[in-house]
Amino acid sequence: MCAASCFTWERAEDVTRAVLGALGRQLTGDERVELAACLPTEAALAFTSQIPDPQPLTGWGFVKDLATRRGTTPAVARWDTGAVLAVICHLAGTALLDRILNQLPSGYALLFGRAELTQAA
Repeated sequence: MCAASCFTWERAEDVTRAVLGALGRQLTGDERVELAACLPTEAALAFTSQIPDPQPLTGWGFVKDLATRRGTTPAVARWDTGAVLAVICHLAGTALLDRILNQLPSGYALLFGRAELTQAA
């Protein structure tokens, strides 16, 4: 069993900054601006401090990149990502989140706690 020291506010803040920074490297345009406006100031700064990558990562690529940057496993990075993005869902609202997911490559819906639906061919 994990000791109480496994979860700290410092770790929560660090994870939140890391996930928001990683998301900031993926989003562009109006969705980026509108999401930043939904976030508390410190979170918005972590999100907007990153320059968007010209080639966005898939959802799985996002998790692997976050794991590498944080020096952790993909399982831990996936857990951390889900925890932070669940709050983002609440703050952004359904309409903005739909637009964000339309902008991102496949695999992000699951990270935001949604089913990944595909269009029939």
